[in-house]
Amino acid sequence: MFFVSDIMGKAPDSYISYLQEKVYESLAELQIPFERVNTDEAISMEDCIEINHKLNMKMVKTLFLCNSKKTEFYLYITTADKLFKAKNFSNTLGISRVSFAPAELMEQILGVKIGAATVFSVLMDKKNLVQVVFDKDVLLEEWYGCSDGTTTGYMKVKTELIVNNFLTYAKHIPKVIEMQNIN
Repeated sequence: MFFVSDIMGKAPDSYISYLQEKVYESLAELQIPFERVNTDEAISMEDCIEINHKLNMKMVKTLFLCNSKKTEFYLYITTADKLFKAKNFSNTLGISRVSFAPAELMEQILGVKIGAATVFSVLMDKKNLVQVVFDKDVLLEEWYGCSDGTTTGYMKVKTELIVNNFLTYAKHIPKVIEMQNIN
C-alpha cells in the first residue's frame, strides 16, 4: 500500500534538497498557505491518486521539454488526464518540435530528478532559460497540487496564488495555451 502521511500545514523540519528548502522559504516570504503530505516515492501520475484523495485536489502533470538543439526549454503544466503530444504542443505555441529534456539537463537547470518536476523548479532557473506554459484547464481548478521539489513531498496551494504571486516573484510569467485531449 502506498504511504501518505497526515496533512501538515508547515514546512518540514529538515530538507532533502536545496530546492525543497527554497520552496518553503518562498512560500513563507510570500505568505502563501499550503497543505502538504510526505509519501513513499511517487514517480508516476498513478502514484499520485492516493495523494489526490488525501489532499482533496488534483495533482498537475509537469513536463520539462526542450527543442532538438537543447537551447529552448519549457516547463509544461497540464492536467493529469491529458495525453501529451509533442506535435500538438509545438503547433499550439508555434515553435519547432519539442521532446522531453534529458535527465541531466533537468537536474542542472531545475535542480530536480525525474518525477520531481514542479512549478517551484523555476526558483533554480536564475538565467531565465525556461518558459513556463500552463494548459488553460489547470487554471480552472481552485487547487494546485504538485511536488515540493522531491518525489516524497507533495502539496496543495491555491492555483491563483501560484500563477499570480509565486510566478511573479520567481520572474517567470507563464504562457497559457488551450490543449485538446485528442488521441
